[in-house]
Amino acid sequence: MAPRTSNNGGFKWSELDGMTLPFDMSDMSNQPDDFAGGWVNRVDLDTGEHTVLYREGPDHRFAGPNDIVFDAQGGFWFTDFGKTRARDADKGSLFYATVDGTHIVEAARGLYGPNGVGLSPDGGRVYVAESFTGRVVAWDVQAPGKLHSPQPTVVEATKGHFDSLAVEAGGAIAVAALYHGACVVAADGSGHEYVEMPDRFVTNIAFGGGDMRTAYLTFSGSGRLVTCAWPRPGLKLAF
Repeated sequence: MAPRTSNNGGFKWSELDGMTLPFDMSDMSNQPDDFAGGWVNRVDLDTGEHTVLYREGPDHRFAGPNDIVFDAQGGFWFTDFGKTRARDADKGSLFYATVDGTHIVEAARGLYGPNGVGLSPDGGRVYVAESFTGRVVAWDVQAPGKLHSPQPTVVEATKGHFDSLAVEAGGAIAVAALYHGACVVAADGSGHEYVEMPDRFVTNIAFGGGDMRTAYLTFSGSGRLVTCAWPRPGLKLAF
């Protein structure tokens, strides 16, 4: 299966202490002046050829597609983060779509910076990390693209800010935590712990390696992709 990728449509950028930040420091907005929406791509890794699968949901144009995770049926969940402006910000959504570009549903809306998305080991729950609130929220999955309720359960609320996430084989949610490296959230809501990293802007985390105990992290503040040993195995993705 060719990878599907999300394209957020671009940002404004600022420099701070040698770091490149995806927003304008003067007014904290991130929507570029020439913004025309985001989309979801299909990419051929051998040739580099890419095609647009989706530019909009059932009733509106995407404002910043972000993270993607595939389920066992071959469809995928993804978040639409939205954009911020000087005086207002979009509320984001959780979508589900098929890989052939023919079917998409908006499963949940009204989210505050939905960023990372992942599935529990049994596929029965879908998790989203909200950047603005520092929360991990979850929904029970009734069927591919269908939730038992559009209202999420708050798994954990922190004082920080979140980016993308990955799920451990044991079910815990590992979230890229802005300013604090990574945050491991217990799936039962019993707490969380931080794994500090030498970069203030860790924006992605994924697991790999033969035993799935290698964590791959993007250090966006310094523009690096790094690996480190992880104390527990990550969950192998469906695709």
